[in-house]
Amino acid sequence: MAVEITGTYQGQLTCKAVHGPSGNALTTTAPKDNGGTGEYFSPTDLLATALGTCMMSIMGIWAKARDVNLDGTTFRVEKHMTAKPPRKVEKLVVEFTIPGARVSPDKRESLEHAAHTCPVHLSLHPDVKVETAFRYV
Repeated sequence: MAVEITGTYQGQLTCKAVHGPSGNALTTTAPKDNGGTGEYFSPTDLLATALGTCMMSIMGIWAKARDVNLDGTTFRVEKHMTAKPPRKVEKLVVEFTIPGARVSPDKRESLEHAAHTCPVHLSLHPDVKVETAFRYV
């Protein structure tokens, strides 16, 4: 199934994108260190966001199928860019904080495996290092 996303260049290194099925819009701009204003997500910020939300969504699907409540789980993604050209994402550090009592120790390995099978993670180029931590609190 294909999803159409359309976009318009707004000038000043800013773009507006519209999600076809929902009509929701988002704006991107280049970061300050690349000549933009940094007032919106950059395209590479969206890549990092996509990884975090995709992994969390797959964890949610896993949890729902097993009647495990992941409400209150949070994630943090740290994006690292290359220091030398060509400019690209070099590393993504993803940290999940999961209310520990909700996921029994015998299910944690399966949950973590599910997270690593998200489509965004599987679509990243092998040169992009992904470091993941799961904290059960």
